[in-house]
Amino acid sequence: MLSQKKHPSLSWLLELCTYRKALFMPVFLILFMGRSAGAQETFTQPAKLITTFPFTMFTGGVILLRARLDNFADTLNFILDTGSGGISLDSMTCLRLNLTPKPSDRTILGIAGVRQVKFLYNETLRLPGLSVDSLNFHVNDYDILTSVYGEKIDGIIGYSFFTRYIVQINYDSLRISVYSRGAFRYPKGGYMLRPVIASLPIMSAVVADARRVENRFYFDTGAGLCSLLSTDFASDSALLDSRKKIFYTQAQGLGGKATMRLTTLRELKLGPFKFRKVPTYIFDDQYNVTSYPNLGGLIGNDILRRFNVILNYERRMIYLTPNSHYRELFDYSYTGLGIYWIDGEIRVGDIMKDSPAELAGLKEDDVVLAVGNNFSNNIQAYKNLLQNPGEKVKIIVKRNGELQQTYLKVKSIK
Repeated sequence: MLSQKKHPSLSWLLELCTYRKALFMPVFLILFMGRSAGAQETFTQPAKLITTFPFTMFTGGVILLRARLDNFADTLNFILDTGSGGISLDSMTCLRLNLTPKPSDRTILGIAGVRQVKFLYNETLRLPGLSVDSLNFHVNDYDILTSVYGEKIDGIIGYSFFTRYIVQINYDSLRISVYSRGAFRYPKGGYMLRPVIASLPIMSAVVADARRVENRFYFDTGAGLCSLLSTDFASDSALLDSRKKIFYTQAQGLGGKATMRLTTLRELKLGPFKFRKVPTYIFDDQYNVTSYPNLGGLIGNDILRRFNVILNYERRMIYLTPNSHYRELFDYSYTGLGIYWIDGEIRVGDIMKDSPAELAGLKEDDVVLAVGNNFSNNIQAYKNLLQNPGEKVKIIVKRNGELQQTYLKVKSIK
């Protein structure tokens, strides 16, 4: 988890190599070709709308869906994640539902190494108006995601779902529409990307700072950030302007923690769409989950939420239409503060050295009772209140049973 107040989802670090063999393709992977919308694909049957339902959007654009498993009455929370090579369920959710996963020889790779995973075979996911059967869920521990978002995360929906349907994500209305595969009429005013999809979509983009570099990146709706680059890619390409100040954060993933650097890119170009001064994380990818040198990293949902997105995995198409969020400012705030939802309380976790959080005197395990005048005990609300660079924010914490008040001055990474 990041020590900065806005925590990108690290589900992609947990999920990325579930189907590892499919991801490590040769260097000569064919790049997708982009084109403007116009001509429609020719199919025998038109795509038909199956269902539409709402979703919740977390900080950074991460999507939370509610669904049921098989015939269980409980409603579960799933993150919709193109950065997942399958579909998965939380280990504690399995325990609560008395489900027994079976061992397998498959592995997942995280920031601290590799481990084998268990599976639930031939299960059914029940979304509003749609039942998806014959799914094989791999099982992970998602306590980390629950602590980041302040809501129980029961699983992640990825490739196993996307490959069966055409999925339309509307960030204006906060609704998802699911269509059968077939001829689809795309709306005017958008742009068609043609990614390579080897369980995860891979697309070309241009990043520019000290110099301009084109490379391939994962298209990751499960990452609540703009972009993440591997240290090797940034170093070998001499991409970054060495004169810029770097801010240090910390991430926690499968089995351990890793330090990340936070900076901005002068420009990020995706198809015809250009974004300037883009917040970017630099990750020392010891286990090569970003598959360098084939790929440079990933583009996350704080970019992708600025479009209404249509995912058509069967035809290897991703269609982007700029939406009402397209020109929203990026979040340049920096606190060096990690807050996590733990046992019904919001607690201070990692505090970066010399950060605003350290200067404010905050300590690990402080219980956060209020940010500003907000006493809601809502971690998303507290993070939002820490997003204004230059603002001095009052924080009330409980430490060793006593109330303490301090003020944190939010820095800017620009």
